[in-house]
Amino acid sequence: MGRAFEYRRASKEARWGKMSKLFPKLGKAITMAAKEGGEDPLMNSKLRAAIATAKAQNMPKDNIDAAIKRASGKDSADIKTIFYDGKAPHGALLIIECATDNPTRTVANVKSILNKAKGEFLPSGSLKFMFSHKAVFETKLPSRDIEELELELIDFGLSELEINEFENDKGELEKTLLIYGEYESFGTLNEGIEKIGLEIISASLKFVANEKHEFSEEQLGDIDALLERLEDDDDVQAVYTNIA
Repeated sequence: MGRAFEYRRASKEARWGKMSKLFPKLGKAITMAAKEGGEDPLMNSKLRAAIATAKAQNMPKDNIDAAIKRASGKDSADIKTIFYDGKAPHGALLIIECATDNPTRTVANVKSILNKAKGEFLPSGSLKFMFSHKAVFETKLPSRDIEELELELIDFGLSELEINEFENDKGELEKTLLIYGEYESFGTLNEGIEKIGLEIISASLKFVANEKHEFSEEQLGDIDALLERLEDDDDVQAVYTNIA
């Protein structure tokens, strides 16, 4: 997946690095995980992973604790996760993950953003067979042997291991480890990663394109402009694409 984990990593970091946008999205992910599996991180692997992701982005402990407490509040009962399918300019495929208490507002906003950027809103489920729902973990690259690590993680549900290379905002080359498993293996894979002692940067259930496509720099500029508008919407949690 390399240069474009989900899409271009460097541009994602530059945009989501804005705390005013990043922390509310991380907080929603924590609240939804706590609502789904309980507020005790020791008993809820998805919540542990969401907390680890938030900590990796330097989210304050008070914010994390508040997000967990919101799971038992009456407001959180109305928040639902909804997925929308779409196309970006030049035919790039999109699955847009939203967390919202007002689907009418959210779908109107998503449609408007797509239309203004010459994209297309697709019927729900249109891309079902073009993406796979995966457990995806990103960790700091360990110093130990990767092949040995791979053999250990297979017992916990690993399906694929990949080194991700990207340029950070300083123009320096960085490497992280991407760990993939089936949707159902999220809990056991998370436990395996914790047991081995890898440092989690992010962890969640993601849609991964079954086939990736290359786009020119000019085309990627148009696509990125749309992605930025989508990410700026408060209800949009993540956008998954088929960009190689």
